[in-house]
Amino acid sequence: MSPWPKIRRLMLALTLLPALMAPATAHAQSCALCYTQAAASGARMIQALKSGILILIIPPMGLTAGVFVIAYRRRQQFKAPDEPSSL
Repeated sequence: MSPWPKIRRLMLALTLLPALMAPATAHAQSCALCYTQAAASGARMIQALKSGILILIIPPMGLTAGVFVIAYRRRQQFKAPDEPSSL
């Protein structure tokens, strides 16, 4: 059995590990307008702001994931059958 799947998993884990270990404040952009609006508003406005952020982030993430799934499923489509595998 080829060691490549194990190496790929290890590389993926090493790539994602710093992102998962970073503090939550490092992920935020700290938009001044959002901060002042949230600080000056009540609990309902804060909840609406959080919901709005989720609504705006979910469609691009879904589209990106869809493109990657389609690309992964069709990765062998244009490869000639007589070519040896590069791995």
